[in-house]
Amino acid sequence: MNDPKSDSMPAARSRLKLVLAVLGLAAASSLYAADLPELKVGIDPAFEPYGIKMPDGTLSGFDVDYAHAICAEIKMKCVHVEQAWAGIIPALMAKKFDVIISSMSITETRKKVVLFTDKYSAAVNRMVAKRGSGIDGSVASLAGKKIGVGKGSTQETYARKVYEKAGATVVSYASTQESYLDLMAGRVDAVIASALEVKRSLLDKPDGKAFDYVGSDLDDPAIFGVGAGMAMRMEDTELRDKLNAAIKATRQNGAYKKVNDKYFNFDTYGK
Repeated sequence: MNDPKSDSMPAARSRLKLVLAVLGLAAASSLYAADLPELKVGIDPAFEPYGIKMPDGTLSGFDVDYAHAICAEIKMKCVHVEQAWAGIIPALMAKKFDVIISSMSITETRKKVVLFTDKYSAAVNRMVAKRGSGIDGSVASLAGKKIGVGKGSTQETYARKVYEKAGATVVSYASTQESYLDLMAGRVDAVIASALEVKRSLLDKPDGKAFDYVGSDLDDPAIFGVGAGMAMRMEDTELRDKLNAAIKATRQNGAYKKVNDKYFNFDTYGK
C-alpha cells in the first residue's frame, strides 16, 4: 500500500506554493501602492452629496470618490485635505494641497486666479424659502429680507448683484449648513445654494418639510460659470493636462458612471 503521508506531500507543497504566491502578489501590490506619488486634494466636505464627513471622520461623496477614480487613472495616490470653502483658494496658493476637487464652479473671476480643468459636472442653483412666506424668488419679494449664502461662493456673488441692490440683506456663512440652521430658526428668510445639495441637506430632512424651492433656476453664466472643474495653481499646466485626459478617460471607460450612479439617478455631467 502507498503511504498516505507520502501521497499528501505533493498536494501540501502545491498549497504552500499557492499561499506564498498570493502573499507575494499582495506584498507587491502594497509596495506598489506605497510607491505611488501623492496628489493632495483640497475639499470642503460640507456639501452633501458632493462632500460628506461621516460620523467616524472619514470623507465620502461624489467629489471624494471621483477624485479617487481620477487618481487611479493617473497612477497617483489621492490624499484628501479638508478646508473650509472661504479659505480654499488661499490654501491652494499656500501649497497645502495640489488641486481643489470640490465642485468649484468655473467662472471668469476665478480663472484669473486659478487654473481650471475642463468641467467634470454641471450645477443648478436655487433659492429656498418657507412655504407661505410670500417669497417667490423675485427681486420685489426679497426687499427687506435676509438671504443666507456660503461665504466666497458664486451664490454670494449672485445674491449681492441681484438682491442686495434691491434692498435685501445678504448674510454670509462659513458653510451652507449654518445658513440652513438659521433659515429654520427664522434668522434669515431665504437661502441660495446648489439645488441638489440643499435638497439632500435640508428639503429631504424632517426639519426641512416646511421649506421648498422658490422661483426658477438661477442661471447667470457670468457668475455661476459653465460647470464645476478641478482647480490648481496657474503654473501647474502639466497637472491640468493629466487631469483633463483623466476626465475624458473616465467618461469613456465607465469609471465616471460608476461614481455618478452611486449618488445620482441622472448624469451629473450635464450637457
